[in-house]
Amino acid sequence: MENTRTRTTPRVFIARLVGTTIFDPLGDAVGKVHDVVVLIQLRGEPRAVGLVVEVPGRRRVFLPLSRVTAIEPGAVITTGVVNIRRFEQRHVETLVVGELLDRVVTMRDGTGRVTIRDVAIERDRGMDWKVTRLFVQRGASGPLGLRRGESLTVRPQEVAGLAGSADQQGATALLATMEDLKPADLADVLSDLPLPRQIEVAAELSDERLADAAEELPADDAVALLSGLDAARAADVLDAMQPDDAADLVSELPLPKATELLGLMQPEEAEDVRRLMRYDDYTAGGLMTTEPIILPPEANVATFLAQARKAEVPPALAAIAFVCRPPLESPTGRFVGMVHFQRALRERPQRLLGSILDKDLDQVHADDSIGTVTRLLATYNLTALPVLDEAGRLLGAVSVDDVLDHLMPDDWREADDAVTDEMIERSANA
Repeated sequence: MENTRTRTTPRVFIARLVGTTIFDPLGDAVGKVHDVVVLIQLRGEPRAVGLVVEVPGRRRVFLPLSRVTAIEPGAVITTGVVNIRRFEQRHVETLVVGELLDRVVTMRDGTGRVTIRDVAIERDRGMDWKVTRLFVQRGASGPLGLRRGESLTVRPQEVAGLAGSADQQGATALLATMEDLKPADLADVLSDLPLPRQIEVAAELSDERLADAAEELPADDAVALLSGLDAARAADVLDAMQPDDAADLVSELPLPKATELLGLMQPEEAEDVRRLMRYDDYTAGGLMTTEPIILPPEANVATFLAQARKAEVPPALAAIAFVCRPPLESPTGRFVGMVHFQRALRERPQRLLGSILDKDLDQVHADDSIGTVTRLLATYNLTALPVLDEAGRLLGAVSVDDVLDHLMPDDWREADDAVTDEMIERSANA
């Protein structure tokens, strides 16, 4: 006889639950726990109502806790029924990881303020899940500015401010869940948070990490996030972005804000952005970046490979060295050819790039359409193309990922997979 629902459910701490695999009754994995949704009530214990589940394709869906039969170490067991509709948070709902962890609340006994480090839920006799304990830490200034304090477990009724605002919340716990995320996944997490929380988390990220995520955010979300940052910080993030992505973002800002940020950026970075903003979006000039790998003919294979290994070089651009006469900053001297990464791997490190050039390529100019760029990328099986001016100087390079970003529908990040496929098909047939 099935007795899963009658077994005693232990106290479950949410910070430890995040990332746990969810299984259906047959033992097949259906996703992983991303967060827990709770309702904070004026009277009584807060109630946990469901899990935010990340399923394949990075989609986040809602799983009611009424469909959870057991929560065990390393596994959450469900009835197997998962609604594939994307999770949308309601205004009465609070996300434990996204909004409660690191929130500063006040002890009702007058002993001061504490920070929530974890939240525990338990199932009662009526089969409802309640928030029964908060694991909190007192703030205490220690030596060398370290903050260490007494940790204790309290009931939700023992604190005030549980439903407080974002300015009462730090980002330590949430950042820990983001540490190993790829930029696109980090952007996905940020876009799920309320804007004030996005700005607070952004303040704790490095310029480079935030720049990588901003490049992956939908345009409206990136504009809102950048506008919410201190102007000097926003300019630093733009400096760290790829020039073409920075130009796309700045062009979406109100003119006074765009002018302010361009004035705060590094002069050479700002000049690249201004130059790219002069081109139409769906042209080679509007798509290109001004910072591909550019080397002289006298450079050797070892130099190219060292440049390609740099973390800040996107994979699509790391596959090709653009060989030019000095100056080597775009617009360069005369463009003489390309060297492919795979060809370089087959040569001696001392071999000069000028002796292994690929020159058999149609020229692409800044005003050429995205259709021309797409055709040439497909024809030559390239990850990037050089963009030249009328004098044969290299202005920049268009990578295949830039082309894909512009061919995809504007809302492709939010669209369901099937809907995205349909929109791409319609775009291809247009």
